[in-house]
Amino acid sequence: MNDPKDVLSRYLDAAHDALLWKLDGLTEYDVRRPLTSTGTNLLGVIKHLAWVEFGYFGETFDRPHGETFPANHEEPNADMYASAEESRDDILSLFGRARAHAAETIDTLDLEDEGHVPWWGDGGNPVTLQRIMVHMIAETNRHLGQLDILRESLDGAVGLREDNTNMGPGDGDYWLNYCEQLEQIATEANN
Repeated sequence: MNDPKDVLSRYLDAAHDALLWKLDGLTEYDVRRPLTSTGTNLLGVIKHLAWVEFGYFGETFDRPHGETFPANHEEPNADMYASAEESRDDILSLFGRARAHAAETIDTLDLEDEGHVPWWGDGGNPVTLQRIMVHMIAETNRHLGQLDILRESLDGAVGLREDNTNMGPGDGDYWLNYCEQLEQIATEANN
C-alpha cells in the first residue's frame, strides 16, 4: 500500500482522470475554443499533455512509442490545439495511448532507473524514473489547475470528479454572497 512507485502511479492516474472529466458534457465548440488571450483551450491541453507524456516516458528512457507528431509540427503551438482534422475522439485516443505507454514504462522500470531528457541539456541529466514521475505529476496538475478555472468559467463545474467537487459546502447563493464579500474586501483594500 505504501510502495513509492504505486503511490506516484495513483497520483498520476488521478490527475489523468480529472483531466478527462473536465471535457465531459461540453460541446465541440467549448472544448476547442480559446479561453485565454494566449489561446488556451481544454482539448489542446489534453493534446499537449499526451505529447509531453510520450516524450518523458518515451524518449527519456529510449522507449519508442510509434506515434507521429502532427503534420503541422512547424507551428510552434501545434500541440496546444486540436486541428480541424482532429476530432475529440482522436485527441482522447492519443491521450489514452500516451497514458498506456507511460504506464508500461512505469511498470517496466525501477524508480532508480536512469534516462536522459534531450531538451533539458546536460544540467538536468541524467534523470531517474522517480524524478520523471514527480515531474509529470507536477506538470499534469499544473495544467489541471488551468482546466479547473476554464471549466468553471464555462459552466460552473468544479472539482476533481463529478462525484467529488472538493469544494466547501454551499449552494449557488452561498458562492454568490461569498464572491460579493471578496469583491467588497478587494475594493476596500484598493482605497
